[in-house]
Amino acid sequence: MSAKSGARIFKQRCEQCHSVEAGGKHKTGPNLNGLIGRKTGQAAGYAYTEANKNKGIVWDKDTLDVYLTDPKKYIPGTKMVFAGLKKKKERDNLIAYLYESTK
Repeated sequence: MSAKSGARIFKQRCEQCHSVEAGGKHKTGPNLNGLIGRKTGQAAGYAYTEANKNKGIVWDKDTLDVYLTDPKKYIPGTKMVFAGLKKKKERDNLIAYLYESTK
């Protein structure tokens, strides 16, 4: 896994809707700082769908991998419009970046 490659994927596919820095503002999607180990739908100040709030999983490598493959399938009712990353290597790299950048 390469966090450097994941940073490129984040910039291309995620950054228009999400930020990762501590204290960063919510955009169309929530700020992802503190994502790892947090339950779905829990970033303070962001208006999540009931589907996200009620999913009840904790974000880690495994749950992110499934989610990033097909967000609407994993959390039916989510407002995230991202279609997903079908390539496992891209998901692994993005997850490596998220682990580094959202601490």
